[in-house]
Amino acid sequence: MQNTEMSKTRRLVECAILVAMATVLSVFKLAELPYGGSVTMASMLPLIIIAYRHGPVWGFGAGLSFGVIQQLLGLKNLSYFTSWQSIVAIIFLDYLLAFATPALAGFFRRTKVQYVGMTTGALVACLARYAFHVISGATVWAGLSIPTQAALGYSFIYNATYMVPETIVLVLVSWYLASLIDFRKTMPTRLAAEERRSIGAHVIVAQLLIVAALVVDTALVFAHLQDPETGTFAVTYLTAGKFVGSWRLTAVIITAVALVTAVVLLLARPDAKKETAPKSGEEESKTKDEND
Repeated sequence: MQNTEMSKTRRLVECAILVAMATVLSVFKLAELPYGGSVTMASMLPLIIIAYRHGPVWGFGAGLSFGVIQQLLGLKNLSYFTSWQSIVAIIFLDYLLAFATPALAGFFRRTKVQYVGMTTGALVACLARYAFHVISGATVWAGLSIPTQAALGYSFIYNATYMVPETIVLVLVSWYLASLIDFRKTMPTRLAAEERRSIGAHVIVAQLLIVAALVVDTALVFAHLQDPETGTFAVTYLTAGKFVGSWRLTAVIITAVALVTAVVLLLARPDAKKETAPKSGEEESKTKDEND
């Protein structure tokens, strides 16, 4: 009984620390849209780790706690509404339920390969969070930041502008950490050599370039989907005369350079050459002698 209580205490302390880390990561935004939504530094990752280590129940509790904190940080969003029904809907859809979705990662904790389980859990959690934001946008926010007409379609597009980069950042970071650290042990340690997935610096640089390009696209392109004067939202604004400017060329150049450089790094990776390089005569002779 004493060991059980100590285990619960340790889990509570660990969850509290990870929720605090998630809150700090959410404050530092890589990109932020003018009408709500942002790309963070993988702020959901600590919640994913909680769910993966301790199961969906603990993940759900940690997610709710994180959602309450995010609600307190975003109290100004409630000032746009006068009815209590709308306020309750915003609290549940955009905060409590949306940020409780990392609990879904707990259902993949039995996956044999750790990085597959964590990245899959992160992807599913982001898809579920995106669904809650879309529902909120198409119902509660319709008529405010999203036009009433075709609200569902607008909500799909607007929320994707920040959730797609957010998802990619979270999945990449989850994959990287899960390839190096064993989160299944009581005290997380470095994975054994036979389980550790080799990740070269070239791969990390390629991933960072792609993420940087996505952040630039979010900041320069998607911010022009909405008229800052009237609040009207439409995809056609990307080609409208009043919005055409140097930002389009800048976004295209940065994205193209990042993608080409990333492809070159991945194709020219030194570890691939090392794996496919033929053995020298001395190595072949040694191998033959060992087999004999």
